Amino acid sequence: MLLSRSAIQELYTKRIDRYGSFIAAFQSPQGMQALLQRSHLLRAGLRVLDAGCGFGMVTFALLEALRGRNLDYETIHAFDLTPAMLARFHSELEICGVTRVQLQQADVLALETLPPSWTDYDLILSASMLEYLPKQDFPRALAGLRARLALDGHILVMITRKTPETKVLIDWWWHAERYTKNELLRAFDEGGFRTPVFRRFPWRYFCLNRANYVVEAHA
Repeated sequence: MLLSRSAIQELYTKRIDRYGSFIAAFQSPQGMQALLQRSHLLRAGLRVLDAGCGFGMVTFALLEALRGRNLDYETIHAFDLTPAMLARFHSELEICGVTRVQLQQADVLALETLPPSWTDYDLILSASMLEYLPKQDFPRALAGLRARLALDGHILVMITRKTPETKVLIDWWWHAERYTKNELLRAFDEGGFRTPVFRRFPWRYFCLNRANYVVEAHA
């Protein structure tokens, strides 16, 4: 059962700690850091958008990956639908002493509410967020994100793969959509992206590869 936008906010407000335990059990933060650290997309001076940031799993993985490669960034912006997630993210940033990440509440289907300066990104990252859209709205969300990329920018999306395991873990438990490879190829094409490439987490994160696709695409 796909949730309304308000029901998604309620779900992740009530289950915020359970979600933290869930992604920790599957080593999602470590897997994302390892994926980013070996990615050709990382370089100095990046402008980055974390789309559907939750409480910051992807942003913190990115910061560690950049630090591991002795790279600095220009800007990191992050938005999420759920205020409770953003509040947790803000607290973690303060605890870690990170001051150059800006947060905003927003819906990926209404990106016009973001500040006008939130554009021209070299890299847009999104993990486990686009599954919460009706499938017919997925290409529109991708097109909206694409419009915020710089001319040579890239998007990197982690999204749930359709498998028997994710039927239980994602569809039943977290009420989100799941995708086949062909569905993703069609959606990215309709969203205006050129030649999507499927990436994989390092082998030791085989559970993440079993449960997710990672799609990289060029503006």
